Amino acid sequence: MSKLRLGIIGVGGIATGRHIPAFQQLKDTCTITAVSDVNAERAKEAAQTYDIPHVFENYQDLFAEVDAVCICTPNKFHAEITIAAMEAGVHVLCEKPMALSPAECEAMIEAAQKANKVLAIAYHYRFMKEVQAAKSMMAEVGEALVVRVKALRRRKVPGWGVFTNKELQGGGSLIDYGCHLLDTALWLMGNPNHVSVSGSTYNALSKMPNQVNQWGSFNHETFNVDDHVTAYIKFENGASLLLETSWAANIKDDEEHVSISGTEGGISVFPFELYTTKNGMLLNSEAGWIQGEDNPGLPQAKNFVDACLGTAELVVKPQEAWQVSQIIDEIYHSAAQ
Repeated sequence: MSKLRLGIIGVGGIATGRHIPAFQQLKDTCTITAVSDVNAERAKEAAQTYDIPHVFENYQDLFAEVDAVCICTPNKFHAEITIAAMEAGVHVLCEKPMALSPAECEAMIEAAQKANKVLAIAYHYRFMKEVQAAKSMMAEVGEALVVRVKALRRRKVPGWGVFTNKELQGGGSLIDYGCHLLDTALWLMGNPNHVSVSGSTYNALSKMPNQVNQWGSFNHETFNVDDHVTAYIKFENGASLLLETSWAANIKDDEEHVSISGTEGGISVFPFELYTTKNGMLLNSEAGWIQGEDNPGLPQAKNFVDACLGTAELVVKPQEAWQVSQIIDEIYHSAAQ
């Protein structure tokens, strides 16, 4: 196979803002041959804008024109479409989170194994150059002991799309935003098995009238997903992870933070800093420059295409994405109890 024929299923903002432009830069190894969307007009517009030859309203009809698909639909449909693609012999890059439940994730993995096809999940934070740098320096940190994760936005509930629709998305700030930083931390730790999860979810703020919100308006009366979540996760190796994520925190500024305190040193990802000891000194190291792409969507697309062509190993493995969904599910279950 000289070039991978790719289809895009769901042509909303994440498809047109990240995936289609990234894949179209990989002209030597990939070509987008088809798009599909339940909104036929939106699919036609995307095809015209990006010069894509085939347009389908039913995603099943798209499979005959492609070798792989990128799924950019609401979370509710991730498992259904992934399994259908696998049964049609098509590789899959699925937007995060992997699915609505761990059981759906397991069904997706089983379908991929049965079909012997590539299944990748679009946790694009792993492809950020700061995260790649942190991964390369984890030997300096040693064994992770205490991990702190913050994914906080100040009054930025998404007022567009279906982000606040629990039936379609499965949750709010945690499953939409916190999942990225959680996945990043787990990957840097080496994805150790977790043994216990305790969580709390909140949405009192977003259910109040007269919202001050930077990202558009939403209906506070029907708001039924989480806008703030805290969790404490324990791992089989004794490590612990403290997580806080929010769309609507009353804080001074947005915060994206992953830090790891380990047996040999410590690391902070945003911005990249390394903390070590040597010759009776406490040393703090900053990166003057980090090699890599500013747009993580491009190396993510390249890794998927190369994996499908058999020339690269997936950076985001489906079993790792399953663990993220498992922990999210346990956080929601703990909060409900």
